[in-house]
Amino acid sequence: MCNSKKTKIVATMSDFRCTEEFVRSLAAAGMDVVRINSAHVTEEGASRIVEIVHKVNPAIPIMIDTKGPEIRVTAIAPDLGERLEFKAGDRVVVRGSEGADLTTREVVYMNVPGIVADIPVGARMLIADGEVELHVVDKSERELVCEFAGDGALRSRKSVNVPGVSIDLPSVTAKDRRFIEWAIAHDVDFIAHSFVRSVRDLQAVQQILDTHGSPIKIISKIENQEGLDNIDEIIEASYGIMVARGDLGVELPAEVIPNTQRRIVEKCIAAKRPVIIATQMLYSMVRSPRPTRAEVSDVASAIYERVDAVMLSDETAMGDYPVEAVETMARIAREIERDETHFKPMIDINMVSVNHEVTAQLARSAVRASTNLPIRYVVLDTKTGRTGRYLAAFRGQKTVVAVCYQLHAQRILALSYGVVPILRNQELSDRYHFLIDAMEVIEQKDHLDEKDLLAIVGGSFGPDGGASYVEIADVRRIRERNEQSCR
Repeated sequence: MCNSKKTKIVATMSDFRCTEEFVRSLAAAGMDVVRINSAHVTEEGASRIVEIVHKVNPAIPIMIDTKGPEIRVTAIAPDLGERLEFKAGDRVVVRGSEGADLTTREVVYMNVPGIVADIPVGARMLIADGEVELHVVDKSERELVCEFAGDGALRSRKSVNVPGVSIDLPSVTAKDRRFIEWAIAHDVDFIAHSFVRSVRDLQAVQQILDTHGSPIKIISKIENQEGLDNIDEIIEASYGIMVARGDLGVELPAEVIPNTQRRIVEKCIAAKRPVIIATQMLYSMVRSPRPTRAEVSDVASAIYERVDAVMLSDETAMGDYPVEAVETMARIAREIERDETHFKPMIDINMVSVNHEVTAQLARSAVRASTNLPIRYVVLDTKTGRTGRYLAAFRGQKTVVAVCYQLHAQRILALSYGVVPILRNQELSDRYHFLIDAMEVIEQKDHLDEKDLLAIVGGSFGPDGGASYVEIADVRRIRERNEQSCR
């Protein structure tokens, strides 16, 4: 356990390849969280994934992405073929579609009825991740006149980005609502909401969760300029953040992405929010058994930034080498995390609200103690997972073993940096007994000597009372105290 990676791995799962053997293989390779992309699966397919994953191990958390509010080109008229070829300087008219309008060479329809009103002359419209670029050269009340910036082919239902322009889109689409309600009914742990632009988008999701009394946590996907403009309030209102570099890379110049990623990571750590880096991290492994050197460096850079998790998408969802991709990412994490000169605890970080929260202060003290003393592990018990999340935020060098009293708490902590969550089936009146459970789990993979020290974050008033003390004790004294309390 002491050699386990601290950075977590999120792996995307497709229903067509989800078997018990496949899930076990990914988990053994280093997968910590299963992701389902609602844009590429039916509710029936998603249900099958959940059933199989929880049959293999009910402690594996599941995250589902909503499709989010997107702008897309409508289908091309059937008699025109699958694609329309254009040359630089060609002009088309762009209109919003009220329903079944088909795109032609003269008129490109988009699935947002009021799109014309929101887009000014001079705006750039990027289609299919920037493969096609249109410039708005004129407009009227009901249509935009656009010019192709270069040669390109237009295809049906491709995504559209309008960098720097705020489009009036719904916070939750009808399909999103169906999948959110499906997630509530199927014991899902995280909803990664796409294209979050402001707190309003989060509130729309949270309102659905609150109506059903659901504890599901919201991960905000940052994918556009508007989300970046409101990043501080979005972080504050979210459980965690995903830096989704696909659409973000279309909205921003490529050279801006690395610094943007780094700033978001720093803000999330300071706010005690888990942060995930996603998109094409080992993309060549969709078809190759080995990654490129550039991809290895990309994953390493994210780990050096101290992210909570890195994510695989097509690599595990439909690639030829899914297990190898997870194994590769896990090896990179373990190797990079060995650099103790860089991976020092972040106990002096200017953490948001830390001076006003008892739990955060105790977490900081435990991490500081584990730096100054030869402590082997930090151990805690938690009902909601909050204490474990706070310990993760300080990025200590010692593994945190979190004894959880609820399955949901165990699952959500599986996303947090350096935390190994385990589950107790019941709460005992003895406030120290959780330490025995933790040591039993540790000794399944690592030997504990009688003189080894543990840093303990616990509560004197039971799990409901939150953390109230930090204690340093050796293994022998912990066992002696437990024996006395059981007499």
